[in-house]
Amino acid sequence: MAQDAAQLAAAKAQLVEDFGKVVTDTEALLASLGSITGENAAAMRDTLKANLETTRGRLRELQAGVVERASGAAKDADAYVHENPWTAVGLAAAVGVIVGLMISRR
Repeated sequence: MAQDAAQLAAAKAQLVEDFGKVVTDTEALLASLGSITGENAAAMRDTLKANLETTRGRLRELQAGVVERASGAAKDADAYVHENPWTAVGLAAAVGVIVGLMISRR
């Protein structure tokens, strides 16, 4: 579980870094749009496209990991409730009472 959290944090950090690269390249392209020759403009567009594709790929990986973990957690919760129905009912009632108390104090 801690390893999953570490992997998720690393993936998020990499995604943020990739978005930073895309933003930097886009800003550079916009700043020099008027003074760049055709060859340099094409090279910048290619770099920007490559960075966008890398970022999109990492975003897809991150999204797939989140969906996988969420479905695994849902399956685990379902199995727990089926194995311990009265414990689940008790926990739900306790949470309901706590939320009710918090709302009534406001």
